[in-house]
Amino acid sequence: MIVAGLMSGTSVDGVDISLVEITGKGHRLQTRLLGHKGYPYSPSLRQRILQAAEGGSVGEVCHLHALLGEVFASAIIKTARTCRVPLKKIALIGSHGQTVYHRPRPIKEAGVGMVRSTFQIGDPNIIAERTGVTTVSDFRSRDMAAGGEGAPLAPYGHAIVFNRRKVNRLVLNLGGIANVTVLPGNGEWSHIRAFDTGPCNMLLDGLMNIESQGRRRMDREGRQAAKGSVNEKLLGWLLAHPYLSQRPPKSTGREMFGSSYIHRVLKQGCRQKLSFVDILATSCRFIAQVIGDAQQWIPQPIQEVVAGGGGVRNKRLMAELEDRFAPVSLKTMEACGSHSTAFEAQAFAILAYQRIQGVCANLPSVTGARHPVILGTISPGKIK
Repeated sequence: MIVAGLMSGTSVDGVDISLVEITGKGHRLQTRLLGHKGYPYSPSLRQRILQAAEGGSVGEVCHLHALLGEVFASAIIKTARTCRVPLKKIALIGSHGQTVYHRPRPIKEAGVGMVRSTFQIGDPNIIAERTGVTTVSDFRSRDMAAGGEGAPLAPYGHAIVFNRRKVNRLVLNLGGIANVTVLPGNGEWSHIRAFDTGPCNMLLDGLMNIESQGRRRMDREGRQAAKGSVNEKLLGWLLAHPYLSQRPPKSTGREMFGSSYIHRVLKQGCRQKLSFVDILATSCRFIAQVIGDAQQWIPQPIQEVVAGGGGVRNKRLMAELEDRFAPVSLKTMEACGSHSTAFEAQAFAILAYQRIQGVCANLPSVTGARHPVILGTISPGKIK
């Protein structure tokens, strides 16, 4: 079947749509990317989402839930038209939605015990109504109900697409948050490990946004970072964050590394009288070092590294990662027959397909859930 995957990540820069042809049963799937399009949020919408995620009113979150449902539906319709795939041929939509809060660490509540919570907005009922296509959403909640972190979920897609016999691969997702997936060459799914390492584009984009007073969303190709030098004192301060020493399974997001954290990083750099480009360069080294240090929790020797996500376009960050992993080769997803910026949306197309097939896709070895579960809630499309 043809499935549309929809992803809007922690960078809150827009929505990505991937159209994917999927065949197969169980964990033996074949996928083919038919098309991919990205739609940036307007500056005002992005700001509203960020404000809602960091302390918005219930009323504003409620309204944004419906508004993003309309935005997502429109993006899917445009993608189908642009990629020349008739909407009626799309059997299913998998919508991750836009995370506004993710609290994987359990909190003890009187009378019910430990409670984990997560919330993604972008009403799937509106998507299903506008497109007429059955929509699967809310992928994280069932895993959390089973005692898991509810994240990361893309590793299931990594295992489907990038698993390679007799080669231990490390797949990097360089999104708003960076995460790693270990795909062991023995093919054992129970040996797959994955976790969020810490901030990535969220930090770099946030620094650029503050410095430019909102005029620039990102450091394109890492050009500004390339002009700077790494400051060891600031690097040491960054590496002292307690999340980094926490053992997996673990996941994080804007709650820990959002606006407040980014302002602290900038303030710390200014205290040390660093130029802005030095702060950016040091942040790139920090991200790469944290990703490299993740190998302390990986039992297998890594033989190949595959990188995807928006961060692959940052040449300074990729150079830091190459140095960190040398002599192990670092490839992009393109070099492996995939697409760096399309992959996360593709992963949610795969998860939606497995929801309809009734296949568990949460990888307890990754999320820490007590047992495998079927992910996602179904909003039916047009009755034919």
